[in-house]
Amino acid sequence: MIGIRNVIAIVCGGGPAPGINSVISGITNEASRHGWDVIGIYDGFSRLARGEKNYLRLEPKNISHIHMTGGCILKMSRYNPTKKESDMRTVVETLTELGVTHLVTIGGDDTAYSSAAVAEYARKMGRTINVVHVPKTIDNDLPLPDGVPTFGFETARAFATTEIENLMEDARTTNNRWYFTIAMGRTAGHLALGMGRSAGAALTIIPEELPVQVPLQHVVDIITGSIVKRYLTGKNYGVAVIAEGIIEKIAPEDFEKLGTVVKDEHGHIRYSELDFGEILKQAVLAETKKLGIKLSIIDKEIGYELRCTSPIAYDIDYARSLGYEAVQFLMRGDSGALITIQDNKAVPLRFEDIKDPATGKTKVRKVNINSVHYKIARGSMMRLEKEDLDDPGLANAYHMTQDEFRKRYAYLFEAPDQAPAKAAKK
Repeated sequence: MIGIRNVIAIVCGGGPAPGINSVISGITNEASRHGWDVIGIYDGFSRLARGEKNYLRLEPKNISHIHMTGGCILKMSRYNPTKKESDMRTVVETLTELGVTHLVTIGGDDTAYSSAAVAEYARKMGRTINVVHVPKTIDNDLPLPDGVPTFGFETARAFATTEIENLMEDARTTNNRWYFTIAMGRTAGHLALGMGRSAGAALTIIPEELPVQVPLQHVVDIITGSIVKRYLTGKNYGVAVIAEGIIEKIAPEDFEKLGTVVKDEHGHIRYSELDFGEILKQAVLAETKKLGIKLSIIDKEIGYELRCTSPIAYDIDYARSLGYEAVQFLMRGDSGALITIQDNKAVPLRFEDIKDPATGKTKVRKVNINSVHYKIARGSMMRLEKEDLDDPGLANAYHMTQDEFRKRYAYLFEAPDQAPAKAAKK
């Protein structure tokens, strides 16, 4: 046991994000300044749930430069202790044996949920562990106010923008080449939109613009429209950024028609087993071949290479500030909140206020497609627009009469509840 003192344990859950070490630095420096002990738990909740006391004592002298580094010095785990009561009991008992009085979790929505559960279970056991959560995800989908990013997002966006720019230059240099980049972000399109907008990609598609389930052909038509419009301007190349969340907007039966799909024990498609980029590539190539447009398509996933890059200055400062404010929150004797910084002030968001009543888990922040940011991004893309339905040049490129072209693609601009059915009639 460490001793009868105020002891903060830091647990990092989920996947990596640039700035985690900066948060750890901010926590350690501020807590140590007030005589509190800080320990870093290795491998998220996984070891705690096994009763293992694997930790690193954190002091300013041994973390002096970590704020500038990527990755996580404590390693990470997606282990969820809330699935088994025995795990929750073991986590609380292990923390208690370590003398932990306060817990700071760094992670996404699942880790925030686990943090709240630890505090609640400790109370049931007659113990007190005050908790605070620092929101982390490059997906930017935690329920913070508009304009307040999760730390790591801006670094990921900056790094991804450079990657997209390089791909754009490669496509332009080689000509007759398109890149389909599948961007990380299963529940929301923030990262895809951010990188596409910053790099000036020809097209970005996010799940929020498809509020209902659609046929695969719907997405293929959007992409093909962008390719054709650029082709008519003499640019038979480009980059399309596609949020991975699009895959769950597509009717499952469309994937089943393509061949064997892997399903889980509930009969649901395991989307992680699908090569979504290859599926889109082959479907779009079939369309462009009909139109006589010769090109090559390369599909590329962008996501994992963003998570452990060194944070940019913005995220270094932002993440250290979050760590500092997390300690200030705990020092006030408070517990049970997610720390945010809004208008240069720390604003705790209570766990109960950010819960989704339907799931009991943390709400998901979607891209607001009515926002200025989305409208600017949308306006800079080259894709079929409603007024294009009256363009004879486009109709000719599709080998259709004006009326045929209008009837075929009008569904893209109709009410969402009508569009899928009309697309399926192709």
